[in-house]
Amino acid sequence: MVIPAHNEAENVGPLLREIAAALAGGRGPDYEVVLVDDGSTDATSACAQEAAAVVLRLVVVRHPSPRGQSFAVVSGVRAAQGRWIATIDGDGQNDPADIPRLLAARDAAPSRPDSGPLLLAGYRKARRDSWLKRVSSRVANGVRGRLLGDYTPDTGCGLKLFEREAFLAVPHFDHMHRFLPALFLREGGRVVSVEVGHRPRTRGQSHYGLFNRLWVGIVDIFGVLWLIKRGPRR
Repeated sequence: MVIPAHNEAENVGPLLREIAAALAGGRGPDYEVVLVDDGSTDATSACAQEAAAVVLRLVVVRHPSPRGQSFAVVSGVRAAQGRWIATIDGDGQNDPADIPRLLAARDAAPSRPDSGPLLLAGYRKARRDSWLKRVSSRVANGVRGRLLGDYTPDTGCGLKLFEREAFLAVPHFDHMHRFLPALFLREGGRVVSVEVGHRPRTRGQSHYGLFNRLWVGIVDIFGVLWLIKRGPRR
């Protein structure tokens, strides 16, 4: 599991304890957690280490300065050892209890030799955010879905599950975590959306607003369109 976190000192301890509880009993013996502290100026790394006793294996990767959520995810995936990687946001709004739901959807997905890499993408059907975030995300998802044809209702959800090698094979760039469905489809893969819960932020401050969530995302769409037209790397 990979957790990107920036100034989430209040959230990482409770989140790690929830993850340990969600993966206990059958899922726990072979999991690890890679927390990527993306240049935090608070005690995010220290608070994560304090919770290390409840996690089977915890690795903390620290960026000396902020590089953004996408590069934090890339750093975490590179540091991870497992074949399958789940991602979850560090702000506590994703529910770790939904991780087994993604695993079950993976196991239920039909296996075909020519089906390509599989991405399980969380779908926050009932968002617990401000009206501004809900509206901006709805607009961005609508524009993205129409232009990219990725057939995914919620690409911004931090809960995702994929194979490590498949993720490392797609192009990496700033904000790419919001375009994983289109990037997996570009590689001939499949995307399965899985409805998951969503919780209001109760600690810390959001790092996203109208301009870095909506307008920047719309600009990025044209870059992804260019990548899709070029086709997958060979």
